[in-house]
Amino acid sequence: MADWLTSLQTKTPQEGFELAITLARKGVAYTQTSAEMREQLRDNYANNADSLTMASQVVAVHFQTVAAANNYWKE
Repeated sequence: MADWLTSLQTKTPQEGFELAITLARKGVAYTQTSAEMREQLRDNYANNADSLTMASQVVAVHFQTVAAANNYWKE
């Protein structure tokens, strides 16, 4: 995969949250490199409350990291 992450700096918390989602999605793509397999597995986790909760937790951890990198957007 090409280099895509150049900074954790974002202008707003909203941009930071969107970066956190991107980090989570990229993590899955790096872990399971087959797009076809990810598509096949999607129904399994999309209909599983525990899987969705874990996905939200991963995004939250990434958001904590991005927020800290941005000094919690304090001026």
